[in-house]
Amino acid sequence: MGWNVFAEGFGLPEAPRWRDGALWISDMWGHSVWRFDETGERTLVHRFADDDPGGLGWHPSGDLLVVGMEGRVVYRLADGAEPMIHADLRGHTDWPVNDMIVRDDGTAWVSGFGYDMWHGAAATTTSLFCVAPDGAVRAVADGLLSPNGMALDPDERTLTLAESGGGRLIRFSVEDDGSLSDRRILAEPEPAEGCRLAPPDGICVDAEGAVWMADPLGGRVLRVDASGATTDVLDVGVPVAFACVLGGDDRRTLFACVGVERSKPNWSGVGANSIITTRVAVPGAGKP
Repeated sequence: MGWNVFAEGFGLPEAPRWRDGALWISDMWGHSVWRFDETGERTLVHRFADDDPGGLGWHPSGDLLVVGMEGRVVYRLADGAEPMIHADLRGHTDWPVNDMIVRDDGTAWVSGFGYDMWHGAAATTTSLFCVAPDGAVRAVADGLLSPNGMALDPDERTLTLAESGGGRLIRFSVEDDGSLSDRRILAEPEPAEGCRLAPPDGICVDAEGAVWMADPLGGRVLRVDASGATTDVLDVGVPVAFACVLGGDDRRTLFACVGVERSKPNWSGVGANSIITTRVAVPGAGKP
């Protein structure tokens, strides 16, 4: 399988989502959210003045929900309106929040760094947070090392979490109120040559219950099946893979956010990162 360039010129492309025939992403360092048609034609959804957008999802009203990473909030964007704060996580964590997955009823789960990652602080454990449809916040899982990307199975009863700092994919059972139970390790993928671990970043699931995960240290995208075995390893051709999602009309196009820069303090300010695509055998399922 070869890769094709879909779109270029991003600071840090992340949180890819497929919805209503379009690809949506956050360009974190570019402070912007973009929507693309299948040809790669892009439309600016919103540019934030002073925050890095992270995880994306949708409220039952149709409003776009966007994680404000540095602000430690979740924004809500209605068409043509300025963002309002939907959920405030500043009383729950002192460090940037990151990714998000949103259930059909508007319940969301938000991950975060848990420590001052960009300035070399020692990693400490943190929590995964649940945001109710009305914006109320509570912790639903503790003791996690840099929880990151998430995915929901089609029935929204299983949440898969990329625990980047632990090099693990973790699964939880989802309760009606958004609580998480039955925590179990799905896989601890083998690191790429010369790497100490394979830290899963952005993830998605397919119709066979497998997880596609981006490995930012190994420059790879991996498929891990429902038993925890790695079935596919795709080199992305550049040093870093940030996130991936299955989309297209048949959900068999794998979109991968990739690039050459991954350190915010050392960012050149040039949009050197991109989105690439390839075709896969098993279609996507669930969210994102």
